[in-house]
Amino acid sequence: MPHAAAPEDSAAIHCSRCQACCCQLTVLVMADDDVPESLIAIDAHGMEVMRRLDDGWCVALDRDSLRCTIHAHRPQACREFAMGGSDCRAERASWRRIAASLA
Repeated sequence: MPHAAAPEDSAAIHCSRCQACCCQLTVLVMADDDVPESLIAIDAHGMEVMRRLDDGWCVALDRDSLRCTIHAHRPQACREFAMGGSDCRAERASWRRIAASLA
């Protein structure tokens, strides 16, 4: 039986230790977002979303540093996904549960 992942202290979440879990989520691009057109795709519902590469990660994610290459121009949805916030912690907990189930 898989072990439950321990809760993560939001103070322990920092850019330098981030696994960029949120960078595999679907991100809607709104009309007033300043995202370069080359980074936008159209999803099955006709909505503009951040494009992903074949590995499933956001096209704007630098794979070496796990940092956003368009941080100053990232979509509003990304701006609202606060590092260490409740959504961030929930996504990281989901990743830990999946990892624990594979161990």
